[in-house]
Amino acid sequence: MATHASADDPGPASLPETVPFDLRQLTRQSWKLGSRIVEDAERFGTWAHTGGGWTLAAFEATDETLILQLRTPVGRSRFYGATRAEFRNAVPRLTSSPDWERAEQA
Repeated sequence: MATHASADDPGPASLPETVPFDLRQLTRQSWKLGSRIVEDAERFGTWAHTGGGWTLAAFEATDETLILQLRTPVGRSRFYGATRAEFRNAVPRLTSSPDWERAEQA
């Protein structure tokens, strides 16, 4: 018997395929909340996709969590919450990918 996620439980969040890693402890954040947090947060790092206009920036939210801001090629931002430890473990896959490069921090 198939089951479907209810509106209260939309299922796990995931990053688009263009990002070269998955995070198990990922939560989707609203644009309003994500924007508010990153406005005052310290930037952990920024990476740019070399061929498609995507950017990924990580911001420190708490001692143990980060907010990831993924900007699409059309300029829309998506926000995700992630654990700092899991993201740190994923950074080598990002930096070793030929499609992504570290960007200058603004």
